[in-house]
Amino acid sequence: MKSEQHSPQIALWLKLIRAERIGPTLFKRLLDYFEDVEHIFTASVAELMKVEGIGNRTAESIARTRDVFDVDSELTLAEKMGVWIIHLHDKRYPPALRAIYDPPPVLYVKGTLTRADNLAMAIVGSRRCSHYGTEQANRFSHLLASAGFTIVSGLARGIDSAAHRGALATKGRTIAVQGCGLSNIFPPENQKLFEQITENGAVISELPLSYEPLAENFPARNRIIAGLSMGVLVVEATYRSGALISAQAAMDNNREVMAVPGRIDSPCSLGCHKLLKQGARLIDSIDEIMDALGYVGDGLKAHANAVSTEAEENVQQTLFDLSQLNLTSEENMILRQLNTEPVHVEELIELSQLSAAKVHSAAISLQLKGLIKQLPGNMLVKRQSSH
Repeated sequence: MKSEQHSPQIALWLKLIRAERIGPTLFKRLLDYFEDVEHIFTASVAELMKVEGIGNRTAESIARTRDVFDVDSELTLAEKMGVWIIHLHDKRYPPALRAIYDPPPVLYVKGTLTRADNLAMAIVGSRRCSHYGTEQANRFSHLLASAGFTIVSGLARGIDSAAHRGALATKGRTIAVQGCGLSNIFPPENQKLFEQITENGAVISELPLSYEPLAENFPARNRIIAGLSMGVLVVEATYRSGALISAQAAMDNNREVMAVPGRIDSPCSLGCHKLLKQGARLIDSIDEIMDALGYVGDGLKAHANAVSTEAEENVQQTLFDLSQLNLTSEENMILRQLNTEPVHVEELIELSQLSAAKVHSAAISLQLKGLIKQLPGNMLVKRQSSH
Protein backbone atom coordinates (compact mmCIF):
# COMPACT_ATOMS: atom_id res chain seq x y z
CA MET A 1 0.00 0.00 0.00
CA LYS A 2 1.46 3.37 -1.03
CA SER A 3 1.46 5.82 1.85
CA GLU A 4 0.07 9.33 1.61
CA GLN A 5 2.22 12.43 1.74
CA HIS A 6 3.41 13.95 5.00
CA SER A 7 1.92 17.24 6.18
CA PRO A 8 3.66 20.45 5.03
CA GLN A 9 6.47 21.56 7.36
CA ILE A 10 6.36 18.20 9.12
CA ALA A 11 10.12 18.35 9.79
CA LEU A 12 9.71 21.46 11.97
CA TRP A 13 6.79 19.91 13.83
CA LEU A 14 8.76 16.74 14.55
CA LYS A 15 11.77 18.70 15.82
CA LEU A 16 9.67 20.88 18.11
CA ILE A 17 7.60 18.08 19.67
CA ARG A 18 10.86 16.24 20.50
CA ALA A 19 12.42 19.29 22.19
CA GLU A 20 12.94 19.03 25.95
CA ARG A 21 10.00 19.94 28.20
CA ILE A 22 7.51 20.14 25.32
CA GLY A 23 4.49 17.88 25.58
CA PRO A 24 1.13 18.03 23.80
CA THR A 25 -0.40 20.60 26.15
CA LEU A 26 2.53 23.02 26.07
CA PHE A 27 2.92 22.55 22.33
CA LYS A 28 -0.71 23.60 21.89
CA ARG A 29 -0.11 26.72 24.00
CA LEU A 30 2.93 27.60 21.91
CA LEU A 31 0.97 27.11 18.72
CA ASP A 32 -1.93 29.24 19.96
CA TYR A 33 0.46 32.04 20.91
CA PHE A 34 2.82 32.05 17.90
CA GLU A 35 0.24 30.71 15.39
CA ASP A 36 2.74 28.72 13.31
CA VAL A 37 5.71 26.45 13.95
CA GLU A 38 8.21 28.67 12.12
CA HIS A 39 7.71 31.42 14.71
CA ILE A 40 8.09 28.92 17.56
CA PHE A 41 11.25 27.57 15.99
CA THR A 42 12.89 31.00 15.68
CA ALA A 43 11.54 32.60 18.88
CA SER A 44 14.05 33.90 21.41
CA VAL A 45 14.12 32.75 25.03
CA ALA A 46 12.47 36.01 26.04
CA GLU A 47 9.69 35.53 23.50
CA LEU A 48 9.12 31.93 24.59
CA MET A 49 8.74 33.09 28.19
CA LYS A 50 5.69 35.14 27.20
CA VAL A 51 3.73 31.90 26.78
CA GLU A 52 1.72 30.78 29.81
CA GLY A 53 3.53 28.13 31.82
CA ILE A 54 6.98 28.77 30.35
CA GLY A 55 9.65 30.06 32.72
CA ASN A 56 13.28 30.81 32.02
CA ARG A 57 14.51 27.23 32.50
CA THR A 58 11.84 25.75 30.20
CA ALA A 59 12.42 28.43 27.57
CA GLU A 60 16.16 27.79 27.57
CA SER A 61 15.61 24.02 27.27
CA ILE A 62 13.30 24.50 24.30
CA ALA A 63 15.70 26.88 22.55
CA ARG A 64 18.65 24.56 23.15
CA THR A 65 17.01 21.29 21.98
CA ARG A 66 14.47 22.26 19.31
CA ASP A 67 16.89 21.33 16.52
CA VAL A 68 18.34 18.16 18.06
CA PHE A 69 15.95 15.45 16.81
CA ASP A 70 17.30 13.60 13.74
CA VAL A 71 14.32 14.29 11.52
CA ASP A 72 16.06 13.18 8.30
CA SER A 73 16.56 9.66 9.62
CA GLU A 74 12.97 9.60 10.91
CA LEU A 75 11.51 10.59 7.54
CA THR A 76 13.74 8.11 5.71
CA LEU A 77 12.50 5.30 7.98
CA ALA A 78 8.89 6.46 7.54
CA GLU A 79 9.28 6.29 3.77
CA LYS A 80 10.74 2.80 4.01
CA MET A 81 7.88 1.62 6.22
CA GLY A 82 5.08 3.24 4.23
CA VAL A 83 4.16 5.49 7.16
CA TRP A 84 2.83 9.01 6.67
CA ILE A 85 2.93 11.72 9.31
CA ILE A 86 0.36 14.47 9.79
CA HIS A 87 0.13 17.42 12.16
CA LEU A 88 -2.70 19.28 13.88
CA HIS A 89 -3.16 21.82 11.07
CA ASP A 90 -3.60 19.14 8.39
CA LYS A 91 -7.20 18.75 7.19
CA ARG A 92 -6.68 14.97 7.30
CA TYR A 93 -6.16 15.09 11.07
CA PRO A 94 -9.18 13.46 12.79
CA PRO A 95 -11.46 16.34 13.89
CA ALA A 96 -12.70 14.54 17.01
CA LEU A 97 -9.12 14.04 18.22
CA ARG A 98 -8.21 17.64 17.46
CA ALA A 99 -10.98 18.76 19.82
CA ILE A 100 -9.59 17.14 22.98
CA TYR A 101 -7.70 19.09 25.65
CA ASP A 102 -4.25 17.72 24.71
CA PRO A 103 -4.31 16.43 21.12
CA PRO A 104 -1.13 14.82 19.76
CA PRO A 105 0.71 17.48 17.72
CA VAL A 106 1.67 14.80 15.18
CA LEU A 107 0.30 11.41 14.22
CA TYR A 108 2.21 8.62 12.54
CA VAL A 109 -0.17 6.64 10.33
CA LYS A 110 0.21 3.30 8.59
CA GLY A 111 -2.89 2.61 6.55
CA THR A 112 -5.69 5.04 5.73
CA LEU A 113 -7.82 7.59 7.52
CA THR A 114 -11.16 8.51 5.95
CA ARG A 115 -14.13 10.75 6.69
CA ALA A 116 -16.06 7.60 7.62
CA ASP A 117 -13.77 7.28 10.65
CA ASN A 118 -15.52 10.29 12.20
CA LEU A 119 -18.21 7.77 13.17
CA ALA A 120 -16.09 5.75 15.56
CA MET A 121 -16.55 3.74 18.73
CA ALA A 122 -13.80 2.57 21.06
CA ILE A 123 -14.00 -0.94 22.50
CA VAL A 124 -11.43 -1.64 25.22
CA GLY A 125 -10.78 -3.98 28.10
CA SER A 126 -8.31 -6.15 29.95
CA ARG A 127 -5.49 -8.09 28.39
CA ARG A 128 -6.29 -11.05 30.63
CA CYS A 129 -9.95 -11.57 29.93
CA SER A 130 -12.51 -14.34 30.12
CA HIS A 131 -13.97 -16.20 27.19
CA TYR A 132 -17.22 -14.30 27.83
CA GLY A 133 -15.36 -10.99 27.50
CA THR A 134 -13.72 -12.02 24.24
CA GLU A 135 -17.07 -13.04 22.76
CA GLN A 136 -18.81 -9.83 23.83
CA ALA A 137 -16.01 -7.64 22.45
CA ASN A 138 -16.13 -9.53 19.19
CA ARG A 139 -19.92 -9.39 19.07
CA PHE A 140 -20.33 -5.67 19.71
CA SER A 141 -17.45 -4.83 17.39
CA HIS A 142 -18.97 -6.94 14.63
CA LEU A 143 -22.41 -5.34 15.01
CA LEU A 144 -21.10 -1.77 15.23
CA ALA A 145 -18.75 -2.20 12.27
CA SER A 146 -21.61 -3.68 10.25
CA ALA A 147 -23.63 -0.57 11.08
CA GLY A 148 -20.88 1.68 9.72
CA PHE A 149 -18.83 2.48 12.82
CA THR A 150 -15.04 2.42 12.79
CA ILE A 151 -13.82 0.39 15.76
CA VAL A 152 -10.96 1.94 17.73
CA SER A 153 -8.84 0.00 20.19
CA GLY A 154 -5.27 -0.51 21.36
CA LEU A 155 -4.03 -3.69 19.61
CA ALA A 156 -3.31 -5.24 23.02
CA ARG A 157 -3.94 -8.85 23.91
CA GLY A 158 -7.40 -9.85 25.06
CA ILE A 159 -10.36 -7.52 24.57
CA ASP A 160 -8.56 -5.10 22.22
CA SER A 161 -7.56 -7.85 19.81
CA ALA A 162 -11.07 -9.32 19.89
CA ALA A 163 -12.53 -5.89 19.07
CA HIS A 164 -10.26 -5.43 16.05
CA ARG A 165 -11.00 -8.93 14.80
CA GLY A 166 -14.75 -8.44 15.16
CA ALA A 167 -14.60 -5.42 12.85
CA LEU A 168 -12.33 -7.17 10.35
CA ALA A 169 -14.63 -10.20 10.25
CA THR A 170 -17.41 -8.08 8.80
CA LYS A 171 -15.00 -6.21 6.47
CA GLY A 172 -15.44 -3.07 8.55
CA ARG A 173 -12.88 -0.40 9.39
CA THR A 174 -10.77 -0.41 12.52
CA ILE A 175 -8.04 1.81 13.97
CA ALA A 176 -5.37 0.59 16.38
CA VAL A 177 -3.51 3.07 18.58
CA GLN A 178 -0.07 1.89 19.69
CA GLY A 179 1.79 2.89 22.82
CA CYS A 180 5.09 2.61 20.95
CA GLY A 181 6.55 3.60 17.60
CA LEU A 182 5.19 1.92 14.50
CA SER A 183 8.45 0.10 13.78
CA ASN A 184 7.58 -2.01 16.83
CA ILE A 185 4.52 -4.24 16.90
CA PHE A 186 3.24 -4.81 20.41
CA PRO A 187 2.45 -7.45 21.36
CA PRO A 188 4.69 -9.21 18.79
CA GLU A 189 2.21 -12.03 18.22
CA ASN A 190 -0.21 -9.49 16.74
CA GLN A 191 1.93 -8.92 13.65
CA LYS A 192 -0.62 -10.50 11.31
CA LEU A 193 -3.44 -8.53 12.97
CA PHE A 194 -1.34 -5.36 12.59
CA GLU A 195 -1.05 -6.00 8.86
CA GLN A 196 -4.75 -6.76 8.48
CA ILE A 197 -5.66 -3.51 10.26
CA THR A 198 -3.44 -1.44 7.97
CA GLU A 199 -5.33 -2.90 5.00
CA ASN A 200 -8.76 -2.11 6.51
CA GLY A 201 -8.08 1.04 8.49
CA ALA A 202 -4.95 2.29 10.21
CA VAL A 203 -2.44 1.72 12.97
CA ILE A 204 -1.40 5.05 14.47
CA SER A 205 0.93 6.45 17.14
CA GLU A 206 2.11 9.83 18.36
CA LEU A 207 5.55 8.44 19.18
CA PRO A 208 8.71 8.34 17.03
CA LEU A 209 8.98 5.22 14.92
CA SER A 210 11.61 3.42 17.00
CA TYR A 211 10.13 4.10 20.47
CA GLU A 212 9.85 0.96 22.59
CA PRO A 213 6.55 -0.17 24.20
CA LEU A 214 7.25 1.20 27.67
CA ALA A 215 4.54 1.17 30.37
CA GLU A 216 4.77 4.96 30.74
CA ASN A 217 3.56 5.44 27.15
CA PHE A 218 0.21 3.68 27.50
CA PRO A 219 -1.83 6.17 29.59
CA ALA A 220 -1.20 8.82 26.91
CA ARG A 221 -2.07 6.26 24.22
CA ASN A 222 -5.43 5.69 25.91
CA ARG A 223 -6.43 9.36 25.61
CA ILE A 224 -6.01 9.03 21.82
CA ILE A 225 -8.30 5.98 21.76
CA ALA A 226 -10.97 7.97 23.60
CA GLY A 227 -10.34 11.11 21.56
CA LEU A 228 -10.91 9.38 18.23
CA SER A 229 -14.26 8.02 19.35
CA MET A 230 -17.81 9.15 20.07
CA GLY A 231 -17.85 6.85 23.06
CA VAL A 232 -15.86 4.18 24.89
CA LEU A 233 -17.32 0.75 25.56
CA VAL A 234 -15.47 -1.13 28.32
CA VAL A 235 -16.14 -4.84 27.98
CA GLU A 236 -14.04 -6.24 30.81
CA ALA A 237 -11.66 -4.46 33.18
CA THR A 238 -10.03 -5.11 36.50
CA TYR A 239 -9.66 -2.30 39.04
CA ARG A 240 -6.20 -1.51 37.67
CA SER A 241 -6.94 -1.99 33.97
CA GLY A 242 -5.70 0.61 31.51
CA ALA A 243 -9.19 0.51 30.01
CA LEU A 244 -10.32 2.67 32.94
CA ILE A 245 -7.84 5.33 31.82
CA SER A 246 -9.57 5.36 28.42
CA ALA A 247 -12.91 5.67 30.19
CA GLN A 248 -11.64 8.59 32.30
CA ALA A 249 -10.26 10.29 29.19
CA ALA A 250 -13.67 9.89 27.57
CA MET A 251 -15.34 11.51 30.59
CA ASP A 252 -12.81 14.36 30.58
CA ASN A 253 -13.59 15.09 26.94
CA ASN A 254 -17.39 14.74 27.11
CA ARG A 255 -17.56 11.39 25.36
CA GLU A 256 -19.98 8.64 26.28
CA VAL A 257 -18.75 5.97 28.69
CA MET A 258 -20.41 2.57 28.51
CA ALA A 259 -19.73 -0.76 30.19
CA VAL A 260 -20.80 -4.36 29.70
CA PRO A 261 -21.82 -6.04 32.98
CA GLY A 262 -20.18 -9.29 33.96
CA ARG A 263 -20.14 -11.87 36.73
CA ILE A 264 -20.03 -10.32 40.18
CA ASP A 265 -17.42 -12.84 41.33
CA SER A 266 -15.07 -12.26 38.41
CA PRO A 267 -12.05 -9.95 38.85
CA CYS A 268 -12.37 -9.16 35.14
CA SER A 269 -15.70 -7.43 35.83
CA LEU A 270 -14.74 -5.29 38.83
CA GLY A 271 -13.67 -2.32 36.73
CA CYS A 272 -16.84 -2.40 34.61
CA HIS A 273 -19.04 -2.57 37.69
CA LYS A 274 -17.11 0.32 39.22
CA LEU A 275 -17.83 2.39 36.10
CA LEU A 276 -21.51 1.43 36.22
CA LYS A 277 -21.73 2.61 39.84
CA GLN A 278 -20.17 5.89 38.75
CA GLY A 279 -22.80 6.46 36.11
CA ALA A 280 -21.53 4.70 32.99
CA ARG A 281 -24.26 3.41 30.67
CA LEU A 282 -25.01 -0.30 31.11
CA ILE A 283 -24.82 -1.97 27.72
CA ASP A 284 -26.42 -5.29 26.86
CA SER A 285 -27.45 -4.62 23.26
CA ILE A 286 -26.56 -2.44 20.30
CA ASP A 287 -29.84 -0.60 20.88
CA GLU A 288 -28.48 0.62 24.24
CA ILE A 289 -25.40 1.99 22.49
CA MET A 290 -27.55 3.90 20.02
CA ASP A 291 -29.56 5.38 22.90
CA ALA A 292 -26.35 6.45 24.64
CA LEU A 293 -25.18 8.31 21.53
CA GLY A 294 -28.21 10.61 21.56
CA TYR A 295 -29.25 12.25 18.29
CA VAL A 296 -26.49 10.50 16.35
CA GLY A 297 -27.68 7.15 17.63
CA ASP A 298 -31.28 8.07 16.87
CA GLY A 299 -30.38 8.53 13.22
CA LEU A 300 -28.59 5.20 13.08
CA LYS A 301 -30.90 3.15 15.30
CA ALA A 302 -33.05 1.67 12.54
CA HIS A 303 -30.02 0.60 10.53
CA ALA A 304 -28.19 -0.73 13.60
CA ASN A 305 -31.23 -2.72 14.70
CA ALA A 306 -31.58 -4.19 11.22
CA VAL A 307 -27.96 -5.28 11.33
CA SER A 308 -28.43 -6.77 14.79
CA THR A 309 -31.59 -8.62 13.73
CA GLU A 310 -29.87 -10.04 10.66
CA ALA A 311 -27.01 -11.28 12.83
CA GLU A 312 -29.43 -12.96 15.23
CA GLU A 313 -31.28 -14.56 12.33
CA ASN A 314 -27.98 -15.97 11.09
CA VAL A 315 -27.42 -17.48 14.51
CA GLN A 316 -30.88 -19.01 14.52
CA GLN A 317 -30.31 -20.45 11.06
CA THR A 318 -27.08 -21.97 12.32
CA LEU A 319 -28.95 -23.46 15.26
CA PHE A 320 -31.52 -25.00 12.92
CA ASP A 321 -28.82 -26.51 10.78
CA LEU A 322 -26.96 -27.90 13.77
CA SER A 323 -30.11 -29.50 15.13
CA GLN A 324 -30.12 -31.74 12.09
CA LEU A 325 -26.79 -33.30 13.09
CA ASN A 326 -26.98 -36.83 14.47
CA LEU A 327 -25.09 -36.60 17.75
CA THR A 328 -24.02 -39.70 19.61
CA SER A 329 -24.96 -40.15 23.27
CA GLU A 330 -21.35 -39.35 24.23
CA GLU A 331 -21.40 -36.15 22.14
CA ASN A 332 -24.68 -35.06 23.71
CA MET A 333 -23.32 -35.76 27.18
CA ILE A 334 -20.18 -33.69 26.55
CA LEU A 335 -22.18 -30.85 24.99
CA ARG A 336 -24.45 -30.67 28.05
CA GLN A 337 -21.42 -30.11 30.30
CA LEU A 338 -20.15 -27.12 28.30
CA ASN A 339 -21.20 -23.49 28.25
CA THR A 340 -19.53 -20.17 27.39
CA GLU A 341 -16.82 -20.60 30.04
CA PRO A 342 -13.88 -22.91 29.24
CA VAL A 343 -13.79 -26.36 30.87
CA HIS A 344 -10.67 -28.54 31.06
CA VAL A 345 -10.75 -31.94 29.40
CA GLU A 346 -9.94 -33.65 32.72
CA GLU A 347 -12.95 -31.96 34.32
CA LEU A 348 -15.15 -33.17 31.45
CA ILE A 349 -13.97 -36.72 32.04
CA GLU A 350 -14.94 -36.42 35.69
CA LEU A 351 -18.30 -34.74 35.00
CA SER A 352 -19.37 -37.10 32.24
CA GLN A 353 -18.07 -40.29 33.89
CA LEU A 354 -16.85 -41.36 30.44
CA SER A 355 -13.44 -42.80 29.67
CA ALA A 356 -10.71 -40.42 28.54
CA ALA A 357 -10.70 -42.04 25.10
CA LYS A 358 -14.46 -41.49 24.63
CA VAL A 359 -14.27 -37.88 25.81
CA HIS A 360 -11.41 -37.08 23.43
CA SER A 361 -13.17 -38.81 20.54
CA ALA A 362 -16.47 -37.01 21.20
CA ALA A 363 -14.67 -33.67 21.60
CA ILE A 364 -12.93 -34.03 18.24
CA SER A 365 -16.22 -34.90 16.55
CA LEU A 366 -18.01 -31.91 18.15
CA GLN A 367 -15.22 -29.61 16.98
CA LEU A 368 -15.53 -30.90 13.42
CA LYS A 369 -19.29 -30.28 13.57
CA GLY A 370 -18.72 -26.72 14.70
CA LEU A 371 -20.41 -27.09 18.08
CA ILE A 372 -17.40 -26.56 20.33
CA LYS A 373 -13.89 -25.24 20.03
CA GLN A 374 -10.64 -26.02 21.77
CA LEU A 375 -8.68 -23.31 23.57
CA PRO A 376 -5.04 -23.42 24.71
CA GLY A 377 -4.32 -25.66 27.70
CA ASN A 378 -6.76 -28.46 26.77
CA MET A 379 -9.74 -26.24 27.50
CA LEU A 380 -13.01 -26.71 25.62
CA VAL A 381 -15.87 -24.28 25.24
CA LYS A 382 -19.26 -24.28 23.54
CA ARG A 383 -19.44 -21.97 20.55
CA GLN A 384 -21.74 -18.98 21.09
CA SER A 385 -23.87 -19.88 18.08
CA SER A 386 -24.58 -23.34 19.52
CA HIS A 387 -26.39 -22.12 22.66
